[in-house]
Amino acid sequence: MDFLFEVGDKVVYPMHGAGVIKAIEEKEILGKKQLYYIIEMPIGNMQVMVPMDKASTLGIRPTVDMSTLENALLIFQHEEWDCSLPWSQRYRINMDKIKTGNLQEEIEVIRDLLHRNKEKVLNTSEKKLLDDARKFVISELALVKGCTKNQATDLLDQETLKTEMMD
Repeated sequence: MDFLFEVGDKVVYPMHGAGVIKAIEEKEILGKKQLYYIIEMPIGNMQVMVPMDKASTLGIRPTVDMSTLENALLIFQHEEWDCSLPWSQRYRINMDKIKTGNLQEEIEVIRDLLHRNKEKVLNTSEKKLLDDARKFVISELALVKGCTKNQATDLLDQETLKTEMMD
């Protein structure tokens, strides 16, 4: 689905996190002029330039609304997938989920890796996946809820604690 974004829109850039479109600028790069979205990523304090005509191909989407966010957080209360898969297969599945930039799938990755970590310590690659998924979810949480990174982190931690209490 193609979205036309405007300055001030809150968006998610898969594998980067959530940000706000601060400007739309015409730039000439390698002799080619085109329009770019300038996205400010509050978590990580960085700006990214994305060609407008590539935004949908890159999976850039609007942030979710509040009810979608609340429903996605309920994922922590549902069963997780089969952790008996070999780690390389789990890693590939989780990486594919994170690459979608879909909030629900990122939360599933967090839930499943936290559960796995209780059974057996995560390897370095899975720890990084967990950290990345948390960072992406926290960035979207902060923008949707209009709160700070620390408040969003606390909210996510509260949701994951509910899961641990259910075990």
